[in-house]
Amino acid sequence: MRRIVLVGSPNVGKSVIFNRLTGRYAVVSNYPGTTVEVSRGEALFGDLLAEVVDTPGTYSLLPSSEEEAVTRRLLWHEDVDLVLHVVDTKNLEHSLSLTFALMEAGFQLILVLNMFDEAERLGLTVDVHRLEQRLGIPCVATVGPSGWGVPKLKQVVRETLSQLRGSANLARGRRPAAVPAGVGGWLSILRKSSSCFKSLAGQSPENTLSR
Repeated sequence: MRRIVLVGSPNVGKSVIFNRLTGRYAVVSNYPGTTVEVSRGEALFGDLLAEVVDTPGTYSLLPSSEEEAVTRRLLWHEDVDLVLHVVDTKNLEHSLSLTFALMEAGFQLILVLNMFDEAERLGLTVDVHRLEQRLGIPCVATVGPSGWGVPKLKQVVRETLSQLRGSANLARGRRPAAVPAGVGGWLSILRKSSSCFKSLAGQSPENTLSR
């Protein structure tokens, strides 16, 4: 069974996305040797059944707390096929450093732009297609509490897992780094990515995503 791991900083709605993917069936237990809770469930993506794991909130792959250490240990010592990096769209620029760290570590990655509606209420939206082009990874906008965008996320997860299943690269775990070529470091990408923000107050998420 494939394994999908949700990663993100605290208070980005990561657990809500986890519940949307897995439904009511999840097991919460302490990670071995710690008092840190990790949630595990299963979800069907088309015809592909996968285990979904919700990790403790983390700001970095260089742990400064027991929770962050558990997240790093899980990523490095369990067979991880796909990482969903869930971010608060309002604070996208601050979250991208973890995105790039995951990319440089070689994980197959999808960026989940959660709280998309809250960003919109502040007059900010994201050109998701352009951001995908900049980063070179799939990006999906979601609103966890309402479930908006979750069907699209499931579709992108299914497509990504199908590509893994159909490719010759079936080895589980980390893959070669996929940081976009020709970009001079993380700060350069951050500046470029920030240009993907547009002040489009009054437009619905649907209108923004169809651009």
